[in-house]
Amino acid sequence: QVQLVESGGGLVQPGGSLRLSCAASGFTFRIYTMSWYRQAPGKERELVATDSSGGSTYYADSVKGRFTISRDNAKKQLYLQMNSLKPEDTAVYYCTALLLGYWGQGTQVTVSS
Repeated sequence: QVQLVESGGGLVQPGGSLRLSCAASGFTFRIYTMSWYRQAPGKERELVATDSSGGSTYYADSVKGRFTISRDNAKKQLYLQMNSLKPEDTAVYYCTALLLGYWGQGTQVTVSS
């Protein structure tokens, strides 16, 4: 049974940092491209970052230079280090193994003073 469980969200002030984690189980994590998406209220879900099984990464222009995606294949964990957070980063963040069609339940990130 495939499971993706996000954690690490919360309330942070502008300019602050958060590290999101996604615990994966039920599939061969190391061979799959993994991604973080986010969805803000009233907006469509958007791609934030992708980490391929081969080590290449992709970032949305809006987060480039501020966010870093990484993975630990031994622990079956996906991470998103978010620095210099802005109010417009407020959203529910989801991890996904898109090719498998599975999503986590999401974790709320709120950036506000």
